[in-house]
Amino acid sequence: MNKLILVAANTSDWALFLGHFHPLIVHLPIGFLLIAGLLELDRLTRRNSVSSHTITLILFWSAVSATMACVFGYLLSLGGGYDIETLESHKWQGIGVAVFAWVAWSVKSENLGRIIPFAQLLYLPALGVALMLLLAAGHLGGNLTHGSDYLTQYAPGPIRTLAGLPAKQPELKFEPITDVNQAMVYQQIVNPILQTRCVQCHNADKSKAGLRLDSPDMIKKGYEDGPVFVAGKGTSSELVKVCLLPEEDDHHMPPKGKTQLQESQIALLTWWIDQGATFDKKVSDLKVNDAIRPVLASLGGGGPVETGGQNVASTGPAPESPVLTMKLPAANPNVIDELKKTGLLVLPLSKEKNQLEVSAVNAHNFSDAQAVLLPKLSDQLVWLKLGDTEISDAALTQVAKLKHLQKLHLEQTKISDAGLKQLKGLTNLEYLNLYGTSITDAGLAELQNLKNLKTVYLWQTAVTEQGLASLKKAMPTLDIVGGITEKAVAEFAKTASETKGDEVKKP
Repeated sequence: MNKLILVAANTSDWALFLGHFHPLIVHLPIGFLLIAGLLELDRLTRRNSVSSHTITLILFWSAVSATMACVFGYLLSLGGGYDIETLESHKWQGIGVAVFAWVAWSVKSENLGRIIPFAQLLYLPALGVALMLLLAAGHLGGNLTHGSDYLTQYAPGPIRTLAGLPAKQPELKFEPITDVNQAMVYQQIVNPILQTRCVQCHNADKSKAGLRLDSPDMIKKGYEDGPVFVAGKGTSSELVKVCLLPEEDDHHMPPKGKTQLQESQIALLTWWIDQGATFDKKVSDLKVNDAIRPVLASLGGGGPVETGGQNVASTGPAPESPVLTMKLPAANPNVIDELKKTGLLVLPLSKEKNQLEVSAVNAHNFSDAQAVLLPKLSDQLVWLKLGDTEISDAALTQVAKLKHLQKLHLEQTKISDAGLKQLKGLTNLEYLNLYGTSITDAGLAELQNLKNLKTVYLWQTAVTEQGLASLKKAMPTLDIVGGITEKAVAEFAKTASETKGDEVKKP
Protein backbone atom coordinates (compact mmCIF):
# COMPACT_ATOMS: atom_id res chain seq x y z
CA MET A 1 0.00 0.00 0.00
CA ASN A 2 1.31 3.47 -0.88
CA LYS A 3 2.37 5.58 2.05
CA LEU A 4 0.84 8.99 2.49
CA ILE A 5 2.12 12.31 3.75
CA LEU A 6 -0.19 13.38 6.57
CA VAL A 7 -0.83 16.83 8.01
CA ALA A 8 1.72 17.80 10.66
CA ALA A 9 0.05 18.46 13.98
CA ASN A 10 1.66 21.90 14.27
CA THR A 11 1.06 23.02 10.68
CA SER A 12 -0.09 26.64 10.81
CA ASP A 13 -2.98 28.10 8.88
CA TRP A 14 -0.52 30.52 7.27
CA ALA A 15 1.50 27.64 5.82
CA LEU A 16 -1.56 25.95 4.37
CA PHE A 17 -2.94 29.27 3.13
CA LEU A 18 0.25 30.11 1.22
CA GLY A 19 0.59 26.54 0.00
CA HIS A 20 -2.70 26.83 -1.84
CA PHE A 21 -1.06 29.43 -4.11
CA HIS A 22 1.32 26.81 -5.53
CA PRO A 23 -0.94 25.92 -8.51
CA LEU A 24 -0.98 29.62 -9.41
CA ILE A 25 2.75 30.33 -8.96
CA VAL A 26 3.87 27.15 -10.72
CA HIS A 27 2.60 28.38 -14.08
CA LEU A 28 5.05 31.30 -14.07
CA PRO A 29 8.31 29.31 -14.44
CA ILE A 30 6.62 27.13 -17.03
CA GLY A 31 5.85 30.15 -19.19
CA PHE A 32 9.17 31.92 -18.64
CA LEU A 33 11.32 28.85 -19.34
CA LEU A 34 9.37 27.86 -22.44
CA ILE A 35 9.69 31.40 -23.83
CA ALA A 36 13.44 31.44 -23.12
CA GLY A 37 13.86 28.06 -24.78
CA LEU A 38 11.90 29.09 -27.88
CA LEU A 39 13.88 32.33 -28.22
CA GLU A 40 17.16 30.46 -27.99
CA LEU A 41 15.95 27.88 -30.50
CA ASP A 42 14.94 30.63 -32.89
CA ARG A 43 18.31 32.33 -32.44
CA LEU A 44 20.21 29.12 -33.16
CA THR A 45 18.18 27.93 -36.17
CA ARG A 46 17.40 31.21 -37.90
CA ARG A 47 20.28 33.32 -36.63
CA ASN A 48 17.80 36.01 -35.60
CA SER A 49 19.10 38.70 -33.34
CA VAL A 50 17.41 38.55 -29.94
CA SER A 51 18.46 40.94 -27.24
CA SER A 52 20.67 39.15 -24.74
CA HIS A 53 19.20 41.37 -22.03
CA THR A 54 15.67 40.18 -22.89
CA ILE A 55 16.56 36.50 -22.50
CA THR A 56 18.55 37.24 -19.35
CA LEU A 57 15.55 39.02 -17.82
CA ILE A 58 13.23 36.12 -18.73
CA LEU A 59 15.66 33.60 -17.23
CA PHE A 60 15.95 35.64 -14.02
CA TRP A 61 12.22 35.64 -13.46
CA SER A 62 11.96 31.96 -14.39
CA ALA A 63 14.51 31.17 -11.66
CA VAL A 64 12.77 33.40 -9.09
CA SER A 65 9.30 31.99 -9.83
CA ALA A 66 10.61 28.40 -9.86
CA THR A 67 12.10 28.96 -6.40
CA MET A 68 8.83 30.42 -5.16
CA ALA A 69 6.94 27.45 -6.63
CA CYS A 70 9.21 25.10 -4.67
CA VAL A 71 8.54 26.92 -1.41
CA PHE A 72 4.79 27.13 -1.95
CA GLY A 73 4.73 23.50 -3.12
CA TYR A 74 6.39 22.37 0.09
CA LEU A 75 3.81 24.27 2.14
CA LEU A 76 1.02 22.69 0.08
CA SER A 77 2.44 19.20 0.74
CA LEU A 78 1.89 19.77 4.47
CA GLY A 79 -1.83 19.46 3.74
CA GLY A 80 -1.23 15.73 3.32
CA GLY A 81 -3.01 13.05 1.35
CA TYR A 82 -0.44 12.64 -1.44
CA ASP A 83 1.41 9.50 -2.52
CA ILE A 84 4.82 9.91 -0.87
CA GLU A 85 6.89 8.41 -3.69
CA THR A 86 5.28 10.57 -6.37
CA LEU A 87 5.50 13.62 -4.12
CA GLU A 88 9.22 13.11 -3.45
CA SER A 89 10.01 12.76 -7.17
CA HIS A 90 7.93 15.83 -7.97
CA LYS A 91 9.67 17.82 -5.22
CA TRP A 92 13.22 17.03 -6.37
CA GLN A 93 12.38 17.60 -10.00
CA GLY A 94 10.93 21.01 -9.06
CA ILE A 95 14.07 21.86 -7.11
CA GLY A 96 16.11 20.77 -10.13
CA VAL A 97 14.15 23.17 -12.35
CA ALA A 98 14.95 26.06 -10.00
CA VAL A 99 18.65 25.13 -9.69
CA PHE A 100 19.28 24.79 -13.44
CA ALA A 101 17.25 27.93 -14.15
CA TRP A 102 19.58 29.85 -11.82
CA VAL A 103 22.61 28.28 -13.53
CA ALA A 104 21.31 29.27 -16.99
CA TRP A 105 20.64 32.83 -15.79
CA SER A 106 24.08 33.10 -14.13
CA VAL A 107 25.81 32.08 -17.35
CA LYS A 108 23.66 34.24 -19.61
CA SER A 109 24.19 37.28 -17.38
CA GLU A 110 27.96 36.54 -17.41
CA ASN A 111 28.01 36.49 -13.61
CA LEU A 112 29.21 32.88 -13.50
CA GLY A 113 31.78 33.47 -16.24
CA ARG A 114 33.71 35.76 -13.95
CA ILE A 115 34.16 32.88 -11.51
CA ILE A 116 34.35 29.75 -13.69
CA PRO A 117 36.30 29.70 -16.97
CA PHE A 118 34.39 28.34 -19.95
CA ALA A 119 31.13 28.73 -18.01
CA GLN A 120 29.45 29.70 -21.27
CA LEU A 121 29.55 26.02 -22.26
CA LEU A 122 27.11 25.26 -19.43
CA TYR A 123 24.39 27.56 -20.71
CA LEU A 124 22.53 25.44 -23.27
CA PRO A 125 22.87 22.17 -21.27
CA ALA A 126 21.54 23.92 -18.15
CA LEU A 127 18.62 25.43 -20.07
CA GLY A 128 17.89 22.06 -21.72
CA VAL A 129 17.95 20.14 -18.41
CA ALA A 130 15.69 22.78 -16.79
CA LEU A 131 13.16 22.33 -19.60
CA MET A 132 13.23 18.51 -19.37
CA LEU A 133 12.82 18.57 -15.60
CA LEU A 134 10.00 21.08 -16.07
CA LEU A 135 8.09 18.62 -18.24
CA ALA A 136 8.72 15.74 -15.84
CA ALA A 137 7.74 17.77 -12.77
CA GLY A 138 4.61 19.02 -14.53
CA HIS A 139 3.59 15.46 -15.36
CA LEU A 140 3.99 14.26 -11.78
CA GLY A 141 2.19 17.35 -10.52
CA GLY A 142 -0.74 16.39 -12.72
CA ASN A 143 -0.62 12.86 -11.33
CA LEU A 144 -0.73 14.17 -7.76
CA THR A 145 -3.72 16.36 -8.55
CA HIS A 146 -5.73 14.19 -10.94
CA GLY A 147 -4.39 10.63 -10.58
CA SER A 148 -1.65 8.67 -12.33
CA ASP A 149 -3.72 7.87 -15.43
CA TYR A 150 -4.96 11.42 -16.05
CA LEU A 151 -3.01 11.92 -19.31
CA THR A 152 -3.55 8.41 -20.63
CA GLN A 153 -7.08 7.75 -19.40
CA TYR A 154 -8.64 8.38 -22.80
CA ALA A 155 -5.68 7.42 -25.01
CA PRO A 156 -6.86 5.57 -28.18
CA GLY A 157 -5.87 1.96 -28.73
CA PRO A 158 -2.98 2.59 -31.20
CA ILE A 159 -1.31 5.09 -28.85
CA ARG A 160 -1.69 2.69 -25.94
CA THR A 161 -0.03 -0.05 -27.97
CA LEU A 162 2.90 2.16 -29.04
CA ALA A 163 3.42 3.46 -25.51
CA GLY A 164 3.10 0.00 -23.95
CA LEU A 165 0.14 1.09 -21.86
CA PRO A 166 -2.37 -1.43 -20.46
CA ALA A 167 -5.67 -1.82 -22.24
CA LYS A 168 -8.22 0.87 -21.49
CA GLN A 169 -10.36 0.08 -18.48
CA PRO A 170 -14.05 -0.29 -19.31
CA GLU A 171 -16.20 2.64 -18.26
CA LEU A 172 -17.66 2.28 -14.80
CA LYS A 173 -21.22 1.04 -15.13
CA PHE A 174 -23.72 0.59 -12.35
CA GLU A 175 -26.48 -1.94 -12.19
CA PRO A 176 -29.72 -0.14 -13.12
CA ILE A 177 -32.50 0.03 -10.55
CA THR A 178 -35.68 -1.52 -11.84
CA ASP A 179 -37.32 -2.11 -8.46
CA VAL A 180 -36.11 0.30 -5.81
CA ASN A 181 -37.36 -1.99 -3.03
CA GLN A 182 -34.95 -4.73 -4.14
CA ALA A 183 -32.02 -2.38 -4.84
CA MET A 184 -28.81 -3.01 -2.89
CA VAL A 185 -28.38 0.20 -0.90
CA TYR A 186 -24.60 0.49 -1.07
CA GLN A 187 -23.93 -1.14 -4.44
CA GLN A 188 -26.70 0.54 -6.43
CA ILE A 189 -27.39 3.79 -4.55
CA VAL A 190 -24.46 4.89 -2.37
CA ASN A 191 -21.49 3.66 -4.42
CA PRO A 192 -22.57 5.43 -7.66
CA ILE A 193 -22.71 8.70 -5.71
CA LEU A 194 -19.23 8.17 -4.26
CA GLN A 195 -17.75 7.05 -7.59
CA THR A 196 -19.05 10.04 -9.54
CA ARG A 197 -18.48 12.73 -6.91
CA CYS A 198 -15.79 11.64 -4.45
CA VAL A 199 -13.47 8.90 -5.74
CA GLN A 200 -11.59 11.24 -8.08
CA CYS A 201 -9.79 12.66 -5.04
CA HIS A 202 -10.05 9.65 -2.72
CA ASN A 203 -8.63 6.62 -4.51
CA ALA A 204 -5.56 4.39 -4.53
CA ASP A 205 -3.46 6.97 -6.41
CA LYS A 206 -4.68 10.08 -4.62
CA SER A 207 -5.95 9.87 -1.07
CA LYS A 208 -6.63 13.37 0.20
CA ALA A 209 -6.55 13.43 4.01
CA GLY A 210 -5.63 9.75 3.91
CA LEU A 211 -9.17 8.86 2.82
CA ARG A 212 -10.19 6.37 0.17
CA LEU A 213 -13.81 5.90 -0.85
CA ASP A 214 -13.33 3.38 -3.66
CA SER A 215 -14.21 0.24 -1.69
CA PRO A 216 -16.17 -0.77 1.43
CA ASP A 217 -12.99 -1.75 3.31
CA MET A 218 -11.39 1.65 2.67
CA ILE A 219 -14.58 3.49 3.65
CA LYS A 220 -14.70 1.57 6.93
CA LYS A 221 -11.02 2.38 7.55
CA GLY A 222 -11.75 6.10 7.58
CA TYR A 223 -9.21 8.89 7.25
CA GLU A 224 -6.28 10.38 9.14
CA ASP A 225 -8.48 11.85 11.91
CA GLY A 226 -10.69 8.82 12.43
CA PRO A 227 -13.88 7.26 11.03
CA VAL A 228 -15.56 8.99 8.11
CA PHE A 229 -18.99 8.01 9.38
CA VAL A 230 -20.70 7.12 12.65
CA ALA A 231 -23.33 4.46 12.05
CA GLY A 232 -26.75 5.79 13.04
CA LYS A 233 -25.63 9.44 13.02
CA GLY A 234 -25.73 10.74 9.47
CA THR A 235 -25.51 14.50 10.02
CA SER A 236 -22.79 13.99 12.67
CA SER A 237 -20.60 12.00 10.26
CA GLU A 238 -17.71 13.68 8.45
CA LEU A 239 -18.82 12.21 5.11
CA VAL A 240 -22.01 14.27 5.31
CA LYS A 241 -20.80 17.27 7.33
CA VAL A 242 -18.19 18.31 4.75
CA CYS A 243 -20.84 18.18 1.99
CA LEU A 244 -23.13 20.49 3.97
CA LEU A 245 -20.49 23.17 4.60
CA PRO A 246 -20.73 26.37 2.52
CA GLU A 247 -19.07 25.86 -0.86
CA GLU A 248 -16.61 28.68 -0.09
CA ASP A 249 -15.32 26.79 2.97
CA ASP A 250 -11.90 25.19 2.40
CA HIS A 251 -13.16 21.97 4.00
CA HIS A 252 -16.26 21.71 1.80
CA MET A 253 -16.39 18.59 -0.36
CA PRO A 254 -16.31 18.23 -3.27
CA PRO A 255 -14.03 21.29 -3.57
CA LYS A 256 -15.38 24.42 -5.19
CA GLY A 257 -15.16 24.07 -8.96
CA LYS A 258 -15.87 20.34 -8.90
CA THR A 259 -19.30 18.89 -9.67
CA GLN A 260 -21.24 19.18 -6.42
CA LEU A 261 -23.53 16.63 -4.81
CA GLN A 262 -27.21 17.22 -5.32
CA GLU A 263 -29.31 17.64 -2.19
CA SER A 264 -31.07 14.37 -2.95
CA GLN A 265 -27.68 12.61 -3.01
CA ILE A 266 -26.72 14.12 0.35
CA ALA A 267 -30.10 12.98 1.70
CA LEU A 268 -29.42 9.44 0.47
CA LEU A 269 -25.96 9.32 2.09
CA THR A 270 -27.42 10.65 5.35
CA TRP A 271 -30.23 8.10 5.31
CA TRP A 272 -27.77 5.25 4.58
CA ILE A 273 -25.60 6.21 7.56
CA ASP A 274 -28.65 6.75 9.78
CA GLN A 275 -29.68 3.18 8.97
CA GLY A 276 -26.31 1.78 10.06
CA ALA A 277 -24.17 2.28 6.91
CA THR A 278 -24.54 -1.35 5.90
CA PHE A 279 -22.95 -2.70 2.72
CA ASP A 280 -25.10 -5.77 2.11
CA LYS A 281 -28.75 -4.80 2.63
CA LYS A 282 -31.61 -3.92 0.31
CA VAL A 283 -33.86 -0.89 0.56
CA SER A 284 -36.69 -3.07 1.82
CA ASP A 285 -34.47 -4.24 4.71
CA LEU A 286 -34.12 -0.71 6.08
CA LYS A 287 -36.52 1.80 7.58
CA VAL A 288 -37.71 4.28 4.96
CA ASN A 289 -38.77 7.56 6.53
CA ASP A 290 -41.08 10.16 5.04
CA ALA A 291 -38.28 12.44 3.90
CA ILE A 292 -36.29 9.84 1.96
CA ARG A 293 -39.25 7.98 0.44
CA PRO A 294 -39.77 10.34 -2.52
CA VAL A 295 -36.02 10.44 -3.21
CA LEU A 296 -35.86 6.65 -3.35
CA ALA A 297 -38.98 6.53 -5.46
CA SER A 298 -37.34 8.81 -8.05
CA LEU A 299 -34.50 6.29 -8.44
CA GLY A 300 -36.91 3.57 -9.41
CA GLY A 301 -39.08 5.58 -11.76
CA GLY A 302 -41.40 6.99 -9.10
CA GLY A 303 -43.01 3.71 -8.10
CA PRO A 304 -44.00 2.70 -4.57
CA VAL A 305 -41.25 2.27 -1.99
CA GLU A 306 -41.43 -0.68 0.36
CA THR A 307 -40.64 -0.53 4.05
CA GLY A 308 -41.19 -3.21 6.63
CA GLY A 309 -42.50 -5.60 3.98
CA GLN A 310 -45.31 -3.29 2.80
CA ASN A 311 -45.47 -0.98 -0.18
CA VAL A 312 -45.96 2.66 0.72
CA ALA A 313 -46.90 5.18 -1.95
CA SER A 314 -44.04 7.50 -2.86
CA THR A 315 -46.18 10.57 -2.39
CA GLY A 316 -45.87 10.42 1.40
CA PRO A 317 -47.25 8.95 4.58
CA ALA A 318 -50.85 9.92 3.88
CA PRO A 319 -51.81 9.27 0.23
CA GLU A 320 -55.29 10.59 0.91
CA SER A 321 -53.90 14.06 1.73
CA PRO A 322 -55.10 16.32 -1.07
CA VAL A 323 -52.05 18.56 -0.86
CA LEU A 324 -49.75 15.64 -1.70
CA THR A 325 -51.60 14.88 -4.91
CA MET A 326 -51.95 18.46 -6.15
CA LYS A 327 -50.10 19.65 -9.24
CA LEU A 328 -48.33 22.82 -8.12
CA PRO A 329 -46.54 25.49 -10.21
CA ALA A 330 -42.76 25.14 -10.46
CA ALA A 331 -40.71 27.16 -7.99
CA ASN A 332 -38.53 30.06 -9.07
CA PRO A 333 -34.90 28.78 -9.14
CA ASN A 334 -33.66 32.16 -7.90
CA VAL A 335 -35.84 31.85 -4.82
CA ILE A 336 -34.52 28.36 -4.14
CA ASP A 337 -30.94 29.64 -4.42
CA GLU A 338 -31.80 32.47 -2.02
CA LEU A 339 -33.02 29.99 0.60
CA LYS A 340 -29.98 27.78 0.10
CA LYS A 341 -27.69 30.70 0.90
CA THR A 342 -29.14 30.73 4.42
CA GLY A 343 -28.05 27.11 4.87
CA LEU A 344 -31.46 25.56 4.26
CA LEU A 345 -31.81 22.38 2.24
CA VAL A 346 -34.47 22.46 -0.46
CA LEU A 347 -35.50 18.96 -1.52
CA PRO A 348 -38.09 17.86 -4.08
CA LEU A 349 -40.88 15.64 -2.79
CA SER A 350 -42.26 15.13 -6.29
CA LYS A 351 -40.63 16.39 -9.47
CA GLU A 352 -43.83 15.90 -11.40
CA LYS A 353 -46.01 17.84 -8.96
CA ASN A 354 -43.34 20.37 -7.86
CA GLN A 355 -43.84 19.88 -4.10
CA LEU A 356 -40.85 20.84 -1.98
CA GLU A 357 -39.43 20.14 1.45
CA VAL A 358 -37.35 22.81 3.20
CA SER A 359 -35.10 21.63 6.02
CA ALA A 360 -32.90 23.53 8.49
CA VAL A 361 -30.97 20.43 9.54
CA ASN A 362 -27.72 22.26 8.77
CA ALA A 363 -28.92 25.80 9.53
CA HIS A 364 -29.26 25.93 13.32
CA ASN A 365 -28.76 29.71 13.24
CA PHE A 366 -31.82 30.20 11.01
CA SER A 367 -33.69 33.16 12.50
CA ASP A 368 -36.93 35.13 12.41
CA ALA A 369 -35.34 37.65 10.04
CA GLN A 370 -34.51 34.93 7.51
CA ALA A 371 -37.98 33.39 7.81
CA VAL A 372 -39.37 36.18 5.61
CA LEU A 373 -37.97 34.20 2.66
CA LEU A 374 -40.27 31.21 3.28
CA PRO A 375 -43.50 32.70 1.81
CA LYS A 376 -41.70 33.05 -1.52
CA LEU A 377 -42.24 29.28 -1.82
CA SER A 378 -45.80 29.34 -0.47
CA ASP A 379 -47.13 27.59 -3.58
CA GLN A 380 -44.64 24.70 -3.40
CA LEU A 381 -43.60 24.27 0.24
CA VAL A 382 -45.31 21.20 1.71
CA TRP A 383 -42.91 19.97 4.41
CA LEU A 384 -41.00 22.43 6.63
CA LYS A 385 -38.40 21.43 9.22
CA LEU A 386 -37.28 24.28 11.47
CA GLY A 387 -36.45 22.21 14.54
CA ASP A 388 -33.50 23.25 16.72
CA THR A 389 -33.20 26.72 15.13
CA GLU A 390 -33.27 30.27 16.51
CA ILE A 391 -36.84 31.03 15.41
CA SER A 392 -39.54 32.36 17.74
CA ASP A 393 -43.19 33.34 17.39
CA ALA A 394 -42.27 36.06 14.89
CA ALA A 395 -41.23 33.41 12.36
CA LEU A 396 -44.63 31.72 12.63
CA THR A 397 -46.16 34.85 11.09
CA GLN A 398 -44.35 33.85 7.90
CA VAL A 399 -45.04 30.13 8.30
CA ALA A 400 -48.76 30.94 8.50
CA LYS A 401 -48.57 32.11 4.87
CA LEU A 402 -47.60 28.63 3.62
CA LYS A 403 -51.05 27.59 2.44
CA HIS A 404 -50.04 24.08 1.30
CA LEU A 405 -48.04 23.14 4.40
CA GLN A 406 -48.79 19.57 5.46
CA LYS A 407 -45.93 18.82 7.87
CA LEU A 408 -44.25 21.25 10.29
CA HIS A 409 -41.30 20.65 12.64
CA LEU A 410 -40.88 23.24 15.42
CA GLU A 411 -39.18 21.07 18.03
CA GLN A 412 -36.67 22.66 20.43
CA THR A 413 -37.40 26.23 19.31
CA LYS A 414 -38.48 29.35 21.21
CA ILE A 415 -42.08 29.31 20.02
CA SER A 416 -44.89 29.81 22.53
CA ASP A 417 -48.67 29.54 22.79
CA ALA A 418 -49.05 32.92 21.09
CA GLY A 419 -47.19 31.62 18.05
CA LEU A 420 -49.48 28.62 17.65
CA LYS A 421 -52.45 30.97 17.48
CA GLN A 422 -51.10 32.28 14.18
CA LEU A 423 -51.23 28.83 12.54
CA LYS A 424 -55.00 28.47 12.55
CA GLY A 425 -55.18 29.24 8.83
CA LEU A 426 -53.04 26.22 7.86
CA THR A 427 -55.96 24.09 6.73
CA ASN A 428 -53.72 21.42 5.17
CA LEU A 429 -51.51 20.88 8.24
CA GLU A 430 -51.58 17.24 9.36
CA TYR A 431 -48.30 16.81 11.30
CA LEU A 432 -46.90 19.11 13.99
CA ASN A 433 -43.82 18.50 16.16
CA LEU A 434 -43.65 20.65 19.32
CA TYR A 435 -41.12 18.57 21.27
CA GLY A 436 -38.99 20.52 23.74
CA THR A 437 -40.95 23.79 23.49
CA SER A 438 -42.67 25.90 26.14
CA ILE A 439 -46.17 25.09 24.87
CA THR A 440 -48.84 24.94 27.60
CA ASP A 441 -52.49 23.94 27.75
CA ALA A 442 -53.39 27.32 26.24
CA GLY A 443 -51.39 26.41 23.16
CA LEU A 444 -53.13 23.05 22.90
CA ALA A 445 -56.44 24.85 22.78
CA GLU A 446 -55.23 26.69 19.67
CA LEU A 447 -54.58 23.36 17.95
CA GLN A 448 -58.30 22.69 17.91
CA ASN A 449 -58.53 25.17 15.03
CA LEU A 450 -56.39 22.85 12.86
CA LYS A 451 -59.21 20.57 11.73
CA ASN A 452 -57.01 18.31 9.55
CA LEU A 453 -54.28 17.80 12.16
CA LYS A 454 -53.60 14.06 12.55
CA THR A 455 -50.37 13.84 14.60
CA VAL A 456 -48.83 16.10 17.23
CA TYR A 457 -45.61 15.49 19.21
CA LEU A 458 -45.55 16.91 22.75
CA TRP A 459 -42.54 15.43 24.55
CA GLN A 460 -40.99 17.71 27.19
CA THR A 461 -43.57 20.49 26.95
CA ALA A 462 -45.49 22.26 29.73
CA VAL A 463 -48.85 20.66 28.90
CA THR A 464 -50.83 18.97 31.65
CA GLU A 465 -52.99 15.89 31.73
CA GLN A 466 -56.07 18.10 31.85
CA GLY A 467 -54.99 19.98 28.73
CA LEU A 468 -54.31 16.74 26.85
CA ALA A 469 -57.65 15.34 27.87
CA SER A 470 -59.43 18.46 26.63
CA LEU A 471 -57.59 18.26 23.31
CA LYS A 472 -58.34 14.57 22.93
CA LYS A 473 -62.00 15.22 23.63
CA ALA A 474 -62.18 17.98 21.04
CA MET A 475 -60.14 15.99 18.48
CA PRO A 476 -60.75 12.28 19.16
CA THR A 477 -58.89 11.08 16.05
CA LEU A 478 -55.75 13.11 16.80
CA ASP A 479 -52.66 10.97 17.48
CA ILE A 480 -50.89 12.55 20.47
CA VAL A 481 -47.29 11.37 20.87
CA GLY A 482 -45.37 12.16 24.06
CA GLY A 483 -46.48 14.36 26.92
CA ILE A 484 -48.27 11.62 28.81
CA THR A 485 -49.45 8.25 27.62
CA GLU A 486 -52.71 7.62 25.82
CA LYS A 487 -53.74 5.45 28.73
CA ALA A 488 -53.13 8.30 31.16
CA VAL A 489 -55.19 10.64 29.02
CA ALA A 490 -58.04 8.12 28.88
CA GLU A 491 -57.91 7.54 32.63
CA PHE A 492 -57.82 11.27 33.32
CA ALA A 493 -60.78 11.82 31.01
CA LYS A 494 -62.67 9.02 32.74
CA THR A 495 -61.88 10.43 36.18
CA ALA A 496 -62.89 13.90 35.11
CA SER A 497 -66.16 12.56 33.74
CA GLU A 498 -66.93 10.61 36.93
CA THR A 499 -66.08 13.64 39.08
CA LYS A 500 -68.37 15.80 37.02
CA GLY A 501 -71.11 13.18 37.38
CA ASP A 502 -70.66 13.11 41.14
CA GLU A 503 -70.91 16.87 41.24
CA VAL A 504 -74.18 16.75 39.32
CA LYS A 505 -75.62 14.28 41.84
CA LYS A 506 -74.78 16.48 44.79
CA PRO A 507 -77.77 18.33 46.29
